[in-house]
Amino acid sequence: MSFESNEPTSYNDFLPAVEQVKSATVEALTTRQSEEVKAAIFMAKQFPRDQQAAFNRIMNACKRKKVAEEAEYEFPKGGGKVSGPSIRLAEVLAQNWGNMEVGLIEVEQKNGASQVMSFAWDLETNIRTQMTFTVRHERKAKGKTVHLDDPRDIYEMVANQGARRKRACILAVIPGDIVEAAVSQCRETLKAGHTEPLSDRIRKALQQFDEKYGVKQDMIEKYMGCNSDSFTENDYLRLGNVWRALKDGMAKREDYFDFKTSSDFQSESEKQFKQAQAAGSKAGDTGDSKQG
Repeated sequence: MSFESNEPTSYNDFLPAVEQVKSATVEALTTRQSEEVKAAIFMAKQFPRDQQAAFNRIMNACKRKKVAEEAEYEFPKGGGKVSGPSIRLAEVLAQNWGNMEVGLIEVEQKNGASQVMSFAWDLETNIRTQMTFTVRHERKAKGKTVHLDDPRDIYEMVANQGARRKRACILAVIPGDIVEAAVSQCRETLKAGHTEPLSDRIRKALQQFDEKYGVKQDMIEKYMGCNSDSFTENDYLRLGNVWRALKDGMAKREDYFDFKTSSDFQSESEKQFKQAQAAGSKAGDTGDSKQG
């Protein structure tokens, strides 16, 4: 039996732990962010919001036609319809409600995905809502998955998906009755703010859907449930909500419209006409065979 060992003695267990040394840049950035937060909270406490004045600012903003036009979205889901305040309206609410900090932060980017956090923080009441989610650097097109390598494409995808979460955070912080009043005011603005006749506005809307998204008139009529000649002011507002949902990337055109309606199917009149032609040709062939 031998007690000798050829392995060298290790003294690592007896050495003090190596301290993690933070760089001066990280220290400065952390200190700066901390001081900015303290300053924002201090200013919010020193100058609390006047809720009536904030409400009036929101109502005045919703009287602007451009804001009202982009105030709502609508898209189908699970056999029903989902609608609500748009991203644009949520941003207007946050700006005019005051003493709020909202934002979108890309926490980490690795393995073809980004870890992102969106938040809304009422500095005065210290109510904060945040969402953390993953955005994969890929886009589905024509049934195929395309991986994104261009930093600009990745940035746009993160910003697009993050904006929806940011909207949800804002709407969770601002009182619901304020949001409902803003939506109602936007609808009133749209109804009273048009100088063109409804028929002209509908005609232009149908043309824009066709030019940008390839959506034909009969597809829209099928979705709305009536002929375009029967569209009302509320139908025009609904059509605008669909347009904004497509524009903001909330939904795809296939979620609303059946693209087989226009190109793949013939109308009933065409079918009847061709059936009559076929019947006539058969009758003619029968007559010729009898004469022969």
